[in-house]
Amino acid sequence: MRSVALNESVTRVATHPNDLDRKRIERAMKGRKRYRYVSPVVVPVTGGYRVESACCSRNIDPEGGVVDIALIMYEPEAANWLLFRRNHDLKEWELHSTYDRIFDLLNELNTDEGREFWQ
Repeated sequence: MRSVALNESVTRVATHPNDLDRKRIERAMKGRKRYRYVSPVVVPVTGGYRVESACCSRNIDPEGGVVDIALIMYEPEAANWLLFRRNHDLKEWELHSTYDRIFDLLNELNTDEGREFWQ
């Protein structure tokens, strides 16, 4: 049997943000149900990703400026993905839900039945 010595860079878990997950989120946003005529941007932040987009409804920004849509964070200790919604009145991020898989989080964000993200 062959033995292989692993170096530290191979055994480390991928940290966030990273380009692979950022691009995965960007691709997933193309399948959203709301505001399909704007182009959201995924911005890397410490520990995750912020989704922002032009405010086409003018509900949050009457001038149609760029507003925060969602904050996606990875919690390595629990191996969970956290999805936050923006409370624009309080100017705070509020925890919306927690997921084991990023796929499930992105599905919730894209569906947004209660208009909690794409306001």
